[in-house]
Amino acid sequence: MTLEILTSDALTPLRHGFFTRRGGASSGVFAGLNCGQGSSDQSEIVTINRGRVAEAMGVPADHLIGVHQIHSTNVITVDAPLPKKPRADAMVTKTEGLALSVLTADCQPVLFADAKAGVIGAAHAGWRGALDGVLEATIDAMEALGAARVDIAAVIGPSISQRVYEVGPEFLDAFLAEDAANSRFFAQGRGDKLQFDLPSFGLSRLRAAGVGFAEWTGHCTYSDAARFYSYRRTTHAKEADYGRLIATITL
Repeated sequence: MTLEILTSDALTPLRHGFFTRRGGASSGVFAGLNCGQGSSDQSEIVTINRGRVAEAMGVPADHLIGVHQIHSTNVITVDAPLPKKPRADAMVTKTEGLALSVLTADCQPVLFADAKAGVIGAAHAGWRGALDGVLEATIDAMEALGAARVDIAAVIGPSISQRVYEVGPEFLDAFLAEDAANSRFFAQGRGDKLQFDLPSFGLSRLRAAGVGFAEWTGHCTYSDAARFYSYRRTTHAKEADYGRLIATITL
């Protein structure tokens, strides 16, 4: 099956993509393009899947760069293939031929580009990372490489949407403790539950940081099982594990 790659005009002409699960070699609960080396999928199959992504991006397999994601604000600057994955949640580079990548299964994959300066970034932004400032930290790291934030385009890829992201009142408290205005990202749910709008929160943080352009592709990972992996959907279905989607960008 052919790979399905979602792109954004805002990141053109740079080669980039939010890959769906279509076109991969994995089977069972991982069926499709599972790129998660931390999953319980067969490692050789994940390697095949990642090789297909690298080929689609026009880079050698070892130039498809990833990190050990920990829901942090850690950003690394990359100028060569990494011998091992550092603990971080975002990367930036101005080196051609490196494809920065993040893995997600409901969290926000965010690709950044200042095409004028030749600087790119990629961030994994779940609610914790976004609240703590991983998006802003990525922008700061791009600026350190010569990017201008007014020239940066930032695109949020497939993520869990508000109508299926149910949270408890203590979750709301964490956001209100930082800024009472964050209440606007929550809608009333069942009983004392709330519905959180993660992509809108991410867009708000990006725009407040002063990037020139920010958008969400509009795809919900939970709601489209044929195209996307979802941690929360897997949890609700009581499945043993779940696949990871990959998003990547290169100069």
